[in-house]
Amino acid sequence: MIDATPLLRLYGGIRAGRLARQKAAAVQQRTLRRLLRHAAATRFGRDHAFARLRDYRAFQQAVPLRRYEDFWSAYWQPAFPDLIDVSWPGRMPFFAASSGTSTGATKFIPVTWEMIRSNRQAGLDLLVRHLRQRPDSHVFGGRNLLLGGSTDLVERAPGVSSGDLSGIAAATLPAWARAFSYPPPDIARLTDWTEKMARLAEAAPQADVRSISGTPSWLLLFFDELVRRHPDRGARLADFFPKLELVIHGGVNFAPYRARFAEWLDGGRVETREVYAASEGFIALADRGEGAGLRVNLDNGIFYEFVPVAEIDAAQPTRHWIGDIETGVDYAPVLTTCAGLWAYIVGDLVRFIDREPPRLLVTGRLSYTLSAFGEHLTGEEIEGAVTAASQTVDAGVRDFSVGALYPEKPGEIGGHLFVVEFERGVSAEELTRFADALDRDLMRRNLDYGAHRAGGFGMRPPQILSLRQGGFAEWMRQRGRLGSQNKVPRVISDPALFAELCAFAEDNRQHTIGNGK
Repeated sequence: MIDATPLLRLYGGIRAGRLARQKAAAVQQRTLRRLLRHAAATRFGRDHAFARLRDYRAFQQAVPLRRYEDFWSAYWQPAFPDLIDVSWPGRMPFFAASSGTSTGATKFIPVTWEMIRSNRQAGLDLLVRHLRQRPDSHVFGGRNLLLGGSTDLVERAPGVSSGDLSGIAAATLPAWARAFSYPPPDIARLTDWTEKMARLAEAAPQADVRSISGTPSWLLLFFDELVRRHPDRGARLADFFPKLELVIHGGVNFAPYRARFAEWLDGGRVETREVYAASEGFIALADRGEGAGLRVNLDNGIFYEFVPVAEIDAAQPTRHWIGDIETGVDYAPVLTTCAGLWAYIVGDLVRFIDREPPRLLVTGRLSYTLSAFGEHLTGEEIEGAVTAASQTVDAGVRDFSVGALYPEKPGEIGGHLFVVEFERGVSAEELTRFADALDRDLMRRNLDYGAHRAGGFGMRPPQILSLRQGGFAEWMRQRGRLGSQNKVPRVISDPALFAELCAFAEDNRQHTIGNGK
């Protein structure tokens, strides 16, 4: 096939210069004005007097913060699926079906053609960054493999479809891009994830794959399937894709997976790049080295606000914008987008490390907090402690979930149950060491947790249930959530969902440490 990288390099030089000249505040002010002007005649725009709004201060006064449920009940559900001039002009052509990670409830996030173009622009920006770091790149000399959802979308109404965001993206690729994409249509449209993974692993080594994109946990499952299907090839990506240059990952914290990826990438010249992409929009991407922050996409039809986490449920929260953010503060991002989301709380937690250009770290989810007993653990603290504890037993953690165990009898105290799937089998003695290290690290990271654990008065030690290898994938399959767009929930706040996981885990466990009393 024709190597289109020289054309990408030509475009990249122009685009990189434009990005270097950007002034964050000015770009964001222009973005907001365009969004308001474009949606002024919609129902939402009329309800909030968009025609009279001139700047972000007026916008913040006129448009309150909303969560998905607020939009759904007040604006989207009454006309769903055929939304016309509701929160964005014209008919809403797509809805990204997004599972609520901690509760399991499905959400339907509006996706417009403008948002599809916005996501494409962000994807090109990522490749521009790659070319700047690797001048000898030939990333468009072969295929770019997306480990994503089915392109077989569900027709909800004439001209209206729903599906995984990655499936929508693949189904709407322009003709020129299809020549560089993988998998082929017959595999891409498969809805059975087990069959899709098997067929993809069987066929992909015959393709000239230059980049791979997906969620870390699902990428590792795909890599393992490659070895099962081709046992004589080896156990590194270079053995299957010798010209692979780039692995793009996002969706979950990469730290627990870094060691395993290092093993897979050994022997090749492969760069990893993190992205912060949600069903609501492509927010940021890595423009420097791993762990050096993600640069916010400023000119892709998204206006950003940031609310200090402690104020997210306040009646009058402080609403920062890109012009007055502070580094080192935990914020909840709030998006206003070209898909008809307005002051929308996306549910993540971020922390800025640079202001100009703005770069951030994704530190967790608003729902990824565990405080059943007043311990106030954040997702960042929990994931950090699990990663540190795994190093004490030299066994990587493939996936885990945690929830609260509440007292059932007088005199009992509550605690946490961690369901953990390790990369290898662990002994009961190793699991005990893991549990002790996890407990110590949580006490070190969080004073409230330490106070509750002091003397075993407020909380009992964490209970650990070691799930057999492949267990989480099987649980997700049974729930109908198997696939790259569905993530294993780290913190489960829904008691029914956690009880379901516990029942499954009891039938598929290796060891349990802690008596749960």
